Amino acid sequence: MTFKPTIWYPIAVVLSVANWVGVGFATGPMHTTTHAALALAFGLWAQRLRKGSGGSELQARLEGLEAEVSRLDELEADVSKLRQELSEAQERLDFFERLLAQGPESRRVGPQR
Repeated sequence: MTFKPTIWYPIAVVLSVANWVGVGFATGPMHTTTHAALALAFGLWAQRLRKGSGGSELQARLEGLEAEVSRLDELEADVSKLRQELSEAQERLDFFERLLAQGPESRRVGPQR
């Protein structure tokens, strides 16, 4: 069984509030001091649970965002490479279109007679 702050946080808050209410109904200084100390302890514990669970959640979100950013960087590099390849292919196509448009006579290599 694992310790889950999301379950224990509301319990700590309820215990803290119940002990603060108990301070008003307590009889005697020792009884009142005990309820006040318990209320303070449970309140501090609730704050610690809240910070701990929120921090791990934020850390998980941050790691997820970092993974997404690196994935987007990789995709951007791939798109850039594909654009360059497409540009080169278009240049080759333009060259061959110009070569075909010149006709058979101008494609000869060597001295003309």
